[in-house]
Amino acid sequence: MNIEKLLDLLHKEYTNPKTELENWTTTAQFMVAVILSAQATDKQVNKISNKLFEKYRSVDDFAKADIFELEPLVSSINYYKTKAKRIIDANKFVKENFKGEFPGSIDKLIKIPGIGRKSANVILQEAMGIAQGIVVDTHVTRVSNRLGLVKGEENAEKIEKLLMSQIPGNEWKFFSQSIVLHGRYICKAKKPNCTECILNKECPSAFKV
Repeated sequence: MNIEKLLDLLHKEYTNPKTELENWTTTAQFMVAVILSAQATDKQVNKISNKLFEKYRSVDDFAKADIFELEPLVSSINYYKTKAKRIIDANKFVKENFKGEFPGSIDKLIKIPGIGRKSANVILQEAMGIAQGIVVDTHVTRVSNRLGLVKGEENAEKIEKLLMSQIPGNEWKFFSQSIVLHGRYICKAKKPNCTECILNKECPSAFKV
């Protein structure tokens, strides 16, 4: 796979890729949306986040939230009780350990309860405009394997290291964003749409899955 060619094709197809999580205006709200999106779709989160974010805006708002007031606002999301507690705990941690300010560092963000490396990468890239790694979710794992960038690898940290060694640092954010969208809408798990895929001439898995 020619990385320069791959990136060129992706840039032509995805001119301004960005998260599909909506309604947030603060990093605290975006972190909450990310927490809620685990094992749920962005669309499901977007349905409830407008009302949720009208009530809670800042780290302080979420940190002092009453669990019994928060739970009903997120009750349509999978594992909402666990996530409601996680939202409060995560913001309390930011308030107590980072003085209410989100650190621009993956190593520090992953110390927040419930925030793993994937979530930390997403928060940094989307809410803070910082790229210190590559987001590796199910879509990136699948597409990267099909493209032959990480042959047979399923471990997220190993995949990230392999991708970071091939993709130029100034493209990490774009690559993360575009590949997530590509996997969500074109290179789907069960029925990849190879006919419509702009990478089909470069992809070793095209029309074979």
